[in-house]
Amino acid sequence: MEAIVLAGGFGTRLRSEVPDLPKAMAPVAGRPFLEILLDGLARQGFSRIVLSLGYMAPAIMSHFGASYRGMALRFVVEEQPLGTGGAIRLAMTEVADDHVFVFNGDTFLDLDCAALEAFWQRHRKPVIVGRPVADVSRYGRLVVSDDRVVGFAEKGSPGAGLINAGCYVFPTSQFDDRALHAAFSLEQDFLARAVPATDIRVFPCKGQFIDIGVPEDYRRAQVELAMR
Repeated sequence: MEAIVLAGGFGTRLRSEVPDLPKAMAPVAGRPFLEILLDGLARQGFSRIVLSLGYMAPAIMSHFGASYRGMALRFVVEEQPLGTGGAIRLAMTEVADDHVFVFNGDTFLDLDCAALEAFWQRHRKPVIVGRPVADVSRYGRLVVSDDRVVGFAEKGSPGAGLINAGCYVFPTSQFDDRALHAAFSLEQDFLARAVPATDIRVFPCKGQFIDIGVPEDYRRAQVELAMR
């Protein structure tokens, strides 16, 4: 299995806690968060990781080098911010397989990747990993029918529901119609426009989920991820 990890963000909301590091390298329980994320991918059998970098990219490249825990690492560096979609499009040029997992570099998700791989092999359609939460207001809600995504509810509406956990599986050719180095948002410029006309599947996951991108959850991660 291959994965793209999006680790190029500025981490603006986290600057009060981590003023001098890229967000993915923020220390969690004494370790860079990206180490915890990559450890989990190594345990699940990934063989190759493409790290999509931007802000303070050399700090990440020098820390990890060309391999980590038996996984080959490749680095793709944005010369200017490309948005989530543009970053994935560029990183896909380094993917060898016909499909790829995509993870956010600031989100921990305890996910059964073998089961997700099997789901992909059955359907071979783009997949969003959905996570049930008690309050969707911070994230927005996935609108689902059977195992298909048919819409997105905006942030702000309270209540329990299924959210986009920031993990995907895409065919490696998914964005071949888009120019390299062109900026676009995966969420707004692709997903919001593709649904419901495009067949996008949802894979529910009930595992541990922490987005360290805001100070409150970053502090929570210090305790909850201490044993990872």
